[in-house]
Order: sequence, then structure tokens, then C-alpha cells
Amino acid sequence: MRESPPADASEVFAGHRELLFSIVYTMLGTVGDTEDVLQETWLAWTARDVAGIDNPRAYLVRVAVNQALAHQSALRRRKETYLGPWLPEPLVTGPDAAEPAVRGESVSIALLVILETLTPLERAVFVLHEVFAYQHTEIADMLDRSPAAIRQVAHRAREHVQARRPRARVDRRTHREVTERFIEAAFGGDLPALMEMLAPDVVLWPDGGGKSAAGGPRPIRGRDNVARVVVANARGGVDVRYRQVNGDPSVVVFEEDAPLAVMVLDLDAGGEQVCDIYVVSNPDKLGTISGDGAETPGPA
Repeated sequence: MRESPPADASEVFAGHRELLFSIVYTMLGTVGDTEDVLQETWLAWTARDVAGIDNPRAYLVRVAVNQALAHQSALRRRKETYLGPWLPEPLVTGPDAAEPAVRGESVSIALLVILETLTPLERAVFVLHEVFAYQHTEIADMLDRSPAAIRQVAHRAREHVQARRPRARVDRRTHREVTERFIEAAFGGDLPALMEMLAPDVVLWPDGGGKSAAGGPRPIRGRDNVARVVVANARGGVDVRYRQVNGDPSVVVFEEDAPLAVMVLDLDAGGEQVCDIYVVSNPDKLGTISGDGAETPGPA
């Protein structure tokens, strides 16, 4: 029978667990796969003589990043057979959120969607350098590549992301106000007010995974189509609450204290119009959302 790891090894791993979760989740976008990677990292950690590891943090991050890259192939195969648009698994990141945590201010749903368009290597390098501020030389050591190669990958990934998301991040107060007005118009059936808030080329991304009536087989594009779909689906008898999801003010819809959907709005640079609407209603992706919390209820 395998011996239990020493207490200090467990404490060291626990002290780095939040960082490891944040990095791996940002690379993969799912909690289940992230937890699998952390378990594999833990096994690798306990298999070593940890007393001989000079930099436990660097060792753990290196193992976790490479395990996450190894998971990418299987994860991409699952996405290829996924019913409808695939969105990252939303995580509550406000003061009421329980672990696991993410660096929500840097990892919005909108950014994670763009990261899906990178190659696994590009995504890993972008996440480590742009989000977690690792130097190119450190990343090169983690991935067994030359610093020059990593700099080239980082440059390519950064240009790719900036080309698809050139706008600045809107401040939270404005984002919250727009989200509240959007929900009031949707549940109030105020189609003109809703259309005024939507950009002409707005896109609604419904992720139901074939397991939710709110999901759909493809994105819905254009102000008229999106406004009508939103109003048609804003039914009564539900509890609408405002939460912070992946760092953005968002909406969580509950029915009998069970989460039905998470909605996140992505705004233009001025914070005046909604450019994208992300709705996750696949119950498999709502497992980390609870009905607890002090956020203000919305209209129902």
C-alpha cells in the first residue's frame, strides 16, 4: 500500500493549488478537466522526494502545464462532437465564490472564447505570459523549448488575440448597469429598449449542449433576431440574480434554487452597446454555481 505523503508536502501543494487551478482552467476552460490535471500533478508531486526540489512552485506549474497540454487532444475531440456552440464553464469569482478561484479580471468568458481559437501551445504561452506574467525564459524551461521559439509563439498568439478583441475592458460599474437594464428590458418585454442596447452585428452564443431548451444548434446573429429570441426566452417564474462570473458582472437564472443558465454580456469599448451575449445553460457546466450569495436579485 502506498504511504501517505508527508504533511509538509501536502501543505506545499495546498499552498499552490489556487494558482495551479487558475492556470490550468484558463488553458482548458472546464472544471472537470482542470481537477483531473491537478490530481495528476498531485500524484507526480507525491512520487518525488519533495525535499530535493529547490523551487516547488516552478516544479508544480511545469507539471500542471504539461499535463494540461496532454489533455488538450481529448478535450478538442469532445468539442468536435458537442451539440451547438461550446462555451467555457462559467465560474463565480466574486466575494461569495468558494474555491476554486480564477483570475477573473484577466479571464473573462469573452477572452476564453477567443483563446479557443489558438493552438494548444499558443494558448499555453499566452496564458502564462499575458495572464500570469511568466517570462519567456521561464516558459521555455517549462515547455522544453528555446526562449526564441517561445517569444515567436507569444508574439503570434498576442497578435491573434488583439485582432479579435481590440476593445478595452469596460469598468465593472458600467458593465453592471448595462446588464441590469438589459435584464429589465428582456423580462419586461420591451423590445424597442432591448434593440437600442444591441449592436447591429450582435451575436448570441447559446451553449446548451443538447441538454437545455435554452440552447441552440448555432449562434444567433443580428439585432432583430437576437432581441426577439431574448424576449421570447425571458419567462417568468424564475429567480434572476446578479453575480460576478469570470470577473464580469453577470446574470444567473435559478429555478427552485437550481441554476438554469448563466448570461454574460460583452460590451463595446464605450460600454454603450452589447456586442456578444454568452448564455451557458448546459447543466453539466453549472455545477459550481450555487444559490447562496448576497448578490441583488433581479426581475423575474
